[in-house]
Amino acid sequence: MIRTETRPIEVGGVRIGGQNKVVIQSMANTKTKDVEATIRQIKQLEKAGCEIIRVAILELDDALAIKDIKKEIGIPIVADIHFNPDFALAAINSGVDKIRLNPGNIEDETKIREIVKLCKERKVPIRIGINGGSLNKKYEHSEEAMIESAKDHLRILEALDFHDVCLSFKSSDPIECINAYKLASETFPYPLHLGVTEAGGLLDSAIKSSVALGDLLLAGIGDTIRISISDDPIEEIRVAKKLLRTCKLRDDVANLISCPTCGRIQYDMLPIVKEMQEYLDTVSKDIDVAIMGCAVNGPLEAKRADIGVAGGKDCALLFRKGEIIRSIPQDEIVSVLKEEIEKM
Repeated sequence: MIRTETRPIEVGGVRIGGQNKVVIQSMANTKTKDVEATIRQIKQLEKAGCEIIRVAILELDDALAIKDIKKEIGIPIVADIHFNPDFALAAINSGVDKIRLNPGNIEDETKIREIVKLCKERKVPIRIGINGGSLNKKYEHSEEAMIESAKDHLRILEALDFHDVCLSFKSSDPIECINAYKLASETFPYPLHLGVTEAGGLLDSAIKSSVALGDLLLAGIGDTIRISISDDPIEEIRVAKKLLRTCKLRDDVANLISCPTCGRIQYDMLPIVKEMQEYLDTVSKDIDVAIMGCAVNGPLEAKRADIGVAGGKDCALLFRKGEIIRSIPQDEIVSVLKEEIEKM
């Protein structure tokens, strides 16, 4: 799938925009000034597939901690700045790779100009983060108002010949997100960071994010994403990878195909599905794995997968690349599947 052409920016060696790729982001939930805890969490997220990490800057010590954090992590770090522009300056001087500003809560234009000039000097991109919940009071809430708010901030940046910009237009309403991002894609040349904000827990967020981001990604819109979940940030990466895989935008994620439950199943399928899903979350391979319940749809789906099983009575038939290999007893299914996947 070809993405909408956008002006590329470089964030600590990771390109956003101008390419047929969508970059996965998340945000640490540690106190940034707690350097050890923040490094530990970022490394976990990096291992899970996070490609850019954002951290909260609530006080000066958070901004100053970036220098030490950067020494120990392997992905770019973004400083999330609200209300106090001096924290942005401190984060830039600490070597941050990108900053995120919300024009709805930083109104000192002189300070913004100072930030932009320092970013230009240090080659640090800026994400202008427009949130439906924190628009400037001069606007009435609407998708069009979000676009106008971005234009106001961009005028300052562009007047200083600064174009290393990424934009986001997040809302807790998935439909509003779709409308705002589509309007932004028609209005601006800059890369877009997609997300439904305040999306709720794992199930609610996965549904809302799939509705909004799936629509946009399939339309070729979006250069980077964050799935906002009220849970461990690791879950954000898992959902993001599966969403991108489903949209044919990522090929290093294993795909699980499995039956819903019904009365035709004659083996204990659900524990196998659960254990294999957890295992496949750690597998960086472009493979389809099918765990099917019975003889109705099972054999054909298992044949279509790279590796699969179709259930029988207390056993299952093992398929590899469409060929029947052998019958497996119930208690060996998981171990055999893992062995076969490791060979691929």
